[in-house]
Amino acid sequence: MEPLGYSPPLKKTTYSLMVGYFANLAFPRLGEVTRCAALSKAEAIPFNILLGTVIVERAVDLITLFLLLIMAGIIEFKRLGSVLNENIIHPAFDKLKHAATSPVFILAALVLIAGFLFLFYYLRKKSRQSGQESKTIHLFKGLASGLKAIGKLKRPWLFIFHSLFIWFLYYISVYLCLFALPSTAGLGLTAALFLLVAGGLGMSAPVQGGIVAYHLLVSQGLMLYGLSRQDGLAFATLAHTSQIALVVLFGSASLLLLFLENKKNRKSLVYQEPGIEKQIM
Repeated sequence: MEPLGYSPPLKKTTYSLMVGYFANLAFPRLGEVTRCAALSKAEAIPFNILLGTVIVERAVDLITLFLLLIMAGIIEFKRLGSVLNENIIHPAFDKLKHAATSPVFILAALVLIAGFLFLFYYLRKKSRQSGQESKTIHLFKGLASGLKAIGKLKRPWLFIFHSLFIWFLYYISVYLCLFALPSTAGLGLTAALFLLVAGGLGMSAPVQGGIVAYHLLVSQGLMLYGLSRQDGLAFATLAHTSQIALVVLFGSASLLLLFLENKKNRKSLVYQEPGIEKQIM
């Protein structure tokens, strides 16, 4: 947000982020919109610009997760190579290849792009004729500004460092969680890396908070290391429940704190009277 001229305080961005995580428990990916709406209301930052920055952030997360998937496959190739290839990599490439060569898919993509361009130019022309910018054009412009922010970062290397450091902390949390159960305490750093990837894919699934998807992928991943299905589910349940408990705790607290902050800001609005400055109480 900084290159776009907005520098909200850390506590407001933290509250908004946790509220977003909390909202994801109600409906998949709702948190991204809720997070932007909460910060937009708290700091008067345009919602469309915030949404553009979140799209960039999620794209970086997706790229990082993909790189970690490749790293886990290389490090544990003997154990996981065939599994990753048969269940993730090969099916994904087959679907991409099929989509790229399918006349129906290509035609649908062209129609969608043409329809989008027509709508955009139609709304733009209508806005020029009326002299007022339509809400749709305003939304697209804000999104474009948010997306372009990645190229205007004042400290790009710091952005890259923190993007990687976040995932490092995820990795350490998974590794430390292994010591919570006797059945997983003997697993090492490479197992934690694979579980990080499996858990990341599970949390990315279009379900509330990754429920079921996380448990399925993590438990099956642990079975590759010789654990029983019951032990795998026990670890997945422990790791996932601890995450959800923290999200509920900090998310609900952040929602309350954000509400109190907004209420405080409304009460402290200043208005002018002839020669007198009063504060609304």
